[in-house]
Amino acid sequence: MRKVVYHPRVPGEIRNLLGHYEEIGPALGDRFWDEIIAAIEYARRFPERHHFDAIGAGLRRSNLRDFPIHFLFRVFPTHIRIIVARHDRRDPSLEICR
Repeated sequence: MRKVVYHPRVPGEIRNLLGHYEEIGPALGDRFWDEIIAAIEYARRFPERHHFDAIGAGLRRSNLRDFPIHFLFRVFPTHIRIIVARHDRRDPSLEICR
């Protein structure tokens, strides 16, 4: 079974996104948290079911269903590595750490 490995910036990115939704309302923060955890688990279990991102770096993309957020990840035989978590409107040309 694959593990999930995070780029060092990703936990902070997720905390910032969570904080934004918690400021709007605790219930919304809870919904965001539940959805991102479920999306990460789905990516871990079924990485090949995710499409490649348009930036052409070989990264797969997972879109959250109810939030304008996605994360990009790379698939390895033993794990997936989540590279970035971001708002859908964030400039995709920003450098992505590998």
